[in-house]
Amino acid sequence: MAEYNTIRSSAGVRSAEIDEGLRAHMSKVYGTMSIGMLITFAAAWALSGMAVSTTPTEYALGNGEYLTGLGVALYASPLKWVVMFAPLAFVFGLSAGINRMSAATAQLLFYVFAAVMGISISSIFLVFTGYSIAQIFLVTSIAFASLSLWGYTTKKDISGWGSFLIMGVIGLIVASIVNIWLASPAIMFAVSAIGVLIFAGLTAYDTQRIKTDYIAHAAHGDTEWLGKSAIMGALSLYLNFINMFMMLLNLFGSQE
Repeated sequence: MAEYNTIRSSAGVRSAEIDEGLRAHMSKVYGTMSIGMLITFAAAWALSGMAVSTTPTEYALGNGEYLTGLGVALYASPLKWVVMFAPLAFVFGLSAGINRMSAATAQLLFYVFAAVMGISISSIFLVFTGYSIAQIFLVTSIAFASLSLWGYTTKKDISGWGSFLIMGVIGLIVASIVNIWLASPAIMFAVSAIGVLIFAGLTAYDTQRIKTDYIAHAAHGDTEWLGKSAIMGALSLYLNFINMFMMLLNLFGSQE
């Protein structure tokens, strides 16, 4: 009996250690993601301010505003394609190279990626009103927090959602690229509406996946792996938030 009580006590201590470690791990995931979001929107706001002036040029935006040379380069020259697809290339590169880099390098690259994303989405400040952007950001934040909390606390195994949701993301990317040339409002509306649902599902799915991955690997005590896992988890949730925000903005945002 004494031996049984000792084993049970040890198991309880180990379980408590894993729970404490999981809370710290999730705090790092959300903290890294939050810093990335701050960098993204700060970069987008700052760049949009430099892209517009009241000095007349051939690129008029209305309301007495005009694109500067920087604005023309980013939004009205072939460079716009680089700006548009740079975040996607960054995601593939970071995901492919994560095993060959240190956790510190991965975290630095994540913050650089967040700045690149800010450059890529900076045009929202030229298209939508500031109030509309803030309003949609608040709505996205509430939805994201609720979905992530559900994914973390639910006892239901939603791992089966993964393949379906990833296929949905691929479909969205293909449809979005095709619509660059078609410029169909109907396709844009459909992509945005379906995209909100897909990234809502991914938010819950990724949160549960981050949690279960930590529990599965915590016993090994691989600090370096856990550090990189937190960064990749932050990247996943960050992408879900940004995409959900952009699609809600397309659906409900008020334009200038």
